[in-house]
Amino acid sequence: MRLPVRVTPKGGRDAVDGWALDPGGRTYLKVRVSAAAADGEANAALTAFLAKTLKVSKSSVRIVSGETARLKMLEVEGLDEAALEAAFGARPQG
Repeated sequence: MRLPVRVTPKGGRDAVDGWALDPGGRTYLKVRVSAAAADGEANAALTAFLAKTLKVSKSSVRIVSGETARLKMLEVEGLDEAALEAAFGARPQG
């Protein structure tokens, strides 16, 4: 499953801030990580945090686009809509 995520590095703690809509009406998950954006630390923290939260292996979560951007597209193997909703609540309808 593909999961759009907007990450905030140096956010003080690793946490999910919920769902949001972009101006085009597309949903994304807001996530903050305590790691800095330097040297890919925030990306590593993001994938590790989401793997732990979704109860999947770290290798199941990978960034497919937006490696250096705040808005990223992640691919999570073995994730279905029910598990996503159980972890983060229902996506808003845009």
